[in-house]
Amino acid sequence: MKDKDLLAEHQYSEGHEHHHDGHHHEHGHHHGHHHHHHETDESNSKIVLFSVVLNLLFVAVEGIVGWSEDSLSLLSDAGHNLSDVFSLLLVLVGFSLAKVKAKPNYTYGYKKSTVLISLTNAVILLVAVVAIVMESINKFRHPSAEVNGAAISWTAAVGIVINAATAFLLMKGQKSDLNMRGAFLHMVADTLVSLGVVVSGIIIIFTGWVVVDPIISLVIAVVILVSTWELLSDSMRLILEGAPEGIDPKEVVDKIHEIDKVSDLHHVHIWALSTTENAMTAHVVVDKLEDMNEVKCRIKRVLREMHIGHSTLEFETKDSPCEDITCS
Repeated sequence: MKDKDLLAEHQYSEGHEHHHDGHHHEHGHHHGHHHHHHETDESNSKIVLFSVVLNLLFVAVEGIVGWSEDSLSLLSDAGHNLSDVFSLLLVLVGFSLAKVKAKPNYTYGYKKSTVLISLTNAVILLVAVVAIVMESINKFRHPSAEVNGAAISWTAAVGIVINAATAFLLMKGQKSDLNMRGAFLHMVADTLVSLGVVVSGIIIIFTGWVVVDPIISLVIAVVILVSTWELLSDSMRLILEGAPEGIDPKEVVDKIHEIDKVSDLHHVHIWALSTTENAMTAHVVVDKLEDMNEVKCRIKRVLREMHIGHSTLEFETKDSPCEDITCS
């Protein structure tokens, strides 16, 4: 085996343990949930793939009707739905990249790519907002002479059914995965948007007031912007190695301090490995190094309950704090 391979194996070997100069470093990865994760990812992948096919068919219908009836609200909705299809495809790519095994140069594999994908999705949606706003302003300046309200309403009504069905399929997965949540939020927004388009179609049928078409488009843009903002901020936080949403670092530290035989805790870092996996490193001060294994197990149990499955813990005593150790 080459030296580089030995180094790589050393870097990401599971449950390895270092002892040096009475100073102990524990590195344990708990992968008990990996089988469960794998099954969840498989079912999520199938749901997303089905959603892609369903929405592509609808985008085609909506685009054709919107083009033939010169309806901006339908075309902007179709464009937004198409960006959602692209977002769903990116989610599938993310699932595939997250499965890539760790390599010598990528000791965590490509898990972080799932965060990049959620950021990309947010940016795509922001671009869609700008395009819709620009086209709406143009439509105010040059309104269509006639818009078929009935065609718009019927097409968007189909959209409500498709988007609501897709959102329902994505509902379960969105609780544990930022990418799935992004897709879910898009579909909920799309359902509301389609509802808005139905309303605009009905108004046009009864009043002939075609200016409602770009007005509804602007409302659509605002809905997309609001639903995208949270996704964008969450993605940026994870890219900057911030603590994942739902994990309060202070609460984690407090819980560990409550564990018997833990006298102090410092150098605590909590970050996301991917949109579904979280990691933490910390220095734990114990009274006696003989208590290390017992304390380690208790800490890891607490961390798993707080959705931190990958932890690296360095143990030390008050007599040998990390700052005082000099390696020659």
